[in-house]
Order: sequence, then C-alpha cells, then structure tokens
Amino acid sequence: MVDQSQKKEFELTGKHVLAIVVTAFSIIIGVNIFMAYSAVGTFPGLETKNSYVASQKFDAQRAAQEALAWDVSARIEGETLFLDIKDANGDPVAVSSLYGLLGRATHVNEDQEPDFSQSSTGAYVAQVGKLGEGNWNLRMNAVAEDGTTFQQRIPIYLKAN
Repeated sequence: MVDQSQKKEFELTGKHVLAIVVTAFSIIIGVNIFMAYSAVGTFPGLETKNSYVASQKFDAQRAAQEALAWDVSARIEGETLFLDIKDANGDPVAVSSLYGLLGRATHVNEDQEPDFSQSSTGAYVAQVGKLGEGNWNLRMNAVAEDGTTFQQRIPIYLKAN
C-alpha cells in the first residue's frame, strides 16, 4: 500500500517545456524590441544628405584642411567653452567665420550652438551654461581667411566637480 502522505515527485512534461521555451523567447524578443526602440529614439539623424556627393569631395577637402596645419583643442572651464586654433608655428589663428555645435554623442536633447568671440589671447570663447559630466562633442566648422573650410569633431570629457 502507498502512503498518501508522501508528496508526489515533480514530473517534467511537454507543457512545462513549452512554457519554459515560450517564456525565454518572450524575454529575449522583449529586450530586443526595447533596445531597438531605444537606439532609434536616441539616434540624432543623418550626418550628410547625400553620401555619394560627399565622398567625391572628401579627398580634396581633407588635403586643403591638412595644408592649413591647424592644431585645434577645446576645453570647458565652469560655464565657458575655450576653443584654441593654432597654426603650425603655434600662433593663434584668425578665422573669417566660425560655427560650433556642442552636444552629447548619443542624443540631441542638450545640443547648443555656442556664440564664439575671439579673446585677447587669441582663443575663441563662448558661454555654454552648466553642463553635466560625461562625454561631449564640439563639432566645429571654420573658414580660414583664404576661404578654406576646416571641420573637426573635438571630444570633451567633463568630470564631476
């Protein structure tokens, strides 16, 4: 005679295996959908409207930009952005126009266009307000006095105070 007080041993059936497989794949698919949605939602968009046309001009623009031999660096102190543009001799460069876009690499929510002015030291300065810590990018477009276009992305890393 079998004692009814003993517990029945667990038996893995086809229904259990099906439930495990469906649950596992549901989690995987759910995470993939979430990640794809997050990636599309934070992508700032296209870098260029027509990549073929841009590629045809790239080598000539790069050669002209390298011929300028500019050394460009940027830093943020407090709420001020400093942009140093120096020639091959280390002297400050005067440009005919300067545009910058300061923002995060991952989204455009905090993007701003600094209004640069040249200081007495030759550096270009702009007020940017209080910025959070982490990685920032300054996308700089300048035109030299001879009309040569100069473009550069300058990464800036801010540490917590």
